[in-house]
Amino acid sequence: WVILFSYPLDFTFVCPTEIIQYSDRAEEFKALNTEVLAWSIDSQFSHLAWTMQARNQGGLGKMNIPLIADVTKQISKDYGVLINDGADAGVALRSIFIIDPNQNI
Repeated sequence: WVILFSYPLDFTFVCPTEIIQYSDRAEEFKALNTEVLAWSIDSQFSHLAWTMQARNQGGLGKMNIPLIADVTKQISKDYGVLINDGADAGVALRSIFIIDPNQNI
């Protein structure tokens, strides 16, 4: 099983809570034969900077789940979560996909 989720951007004030909770419970998910993966449209360098920032300062701190850099926005397009119009055009919506072992969403 895979839990695949997206969040709009690194360094936003709402997203860290959810991401940190998934990360902190990664071993529990692994015990259920489930991998957790997160993505945003930010680069791997932005992800790294966010994980280097302390949690009590709005950062993620140490992560136990991968943060995927969707800089081409292909993942966001493929999963239908890329905003195409308006002020937030080019940003991925918050989303979560649960994928079974047969790759059914």
